[in-house]
Amino acid sequence: MGALGIGGDVADTARGVDEPEFLPVLDIDAKERQSRLVVLFRVILVIPHIIVLWALGIVTFFVALIGWFAALFTGRLPEGIASFLTGYVAWRTRVAVYMFLLDDRYPPFAFEAPDHPVRIEVRPGPLNRLAVFFRFILIIPAAIVAGITAAGWGVCALVFWLIILIMGRVPGPIFGSTAAVARYQLRESAYWLLLTSAYPKRLFGDESTFEAGRPRASATQPLLLSNGARFLLVLYIVLGVLAALGSGVSRPDTYETHDGGYGGYGAPMESPPP
Repeated sequence: MGALGIGGDVADTARGVDEPEFLPVLDIDAKERQSRLVVLFRVILVIPHIIVLWALGIVTFFVALIGWFAALFTGRLPEGIASFLTGYVAWRTRVAVYMFLLDDRYPPFAFEAPDHPVRIEVRPGPLNRLAVFFRFILIIPAAIVAGITAAGWGVCALVFWLIILIMGRVPGPIFGSTAAVARYQLRESAYWLLLTSAYPKRLFGDESTFEAGRPRASATQPLLLSNGARFLLVLYIVLGVLAALGSGVSRPDTYETHDGGYGGYGAPMESPPP
């Protein structure tokens, strides 16, 4: 199955940009083994981060709103706003990777963590004002993909947790498929917060752009998925769709919104901030 970039053609048209754009990078220095004790209590250990990120999310909403108006008139985010939003996304991504059981090293309470094994790279730059204006519409396909894959992973989370707890490590297919979900969420967040003009894509890895024989910088850069990892990604999508349909059937009169928080065990639920 090839790379997935739903909505990319629409976004490219709105941007009016022909040259290749920089896609946000998720870089994880994977450990061979994980502490079973940390795996056992992961969901408890991450609670302080969830509380802090919830509070920061409120601040981020107002910062992002100011940034949206600024980008609409100037064609780019002000440097200070871009720096704040990048730091927030980096912090959230480190916590997401920790909750996703990809790494057992505790994320710091900081925007910048150069020594942490989980790093991101975004390059804020010029933005097409038309794409900025219609961001609320353009983000919808990517938000759906991010939400469905995260929900599908959440259905499998307990099984994955037991496997990692028993083995003391993350099997390759689980690592690859989970890293793909985490990276797509990073790219969706960066696009939504105007940190990049590149539409989220390549959910199914970087095989199409990887040059054979070229050394890899880390386990996720580039992200090369095995057949098992691709199968799990498809499974997440199927389970996520079924979970969404089941939720709609069981609660037809309710409408749930997510404020960028974390839903379910270890499943960061990405959706556009207000």
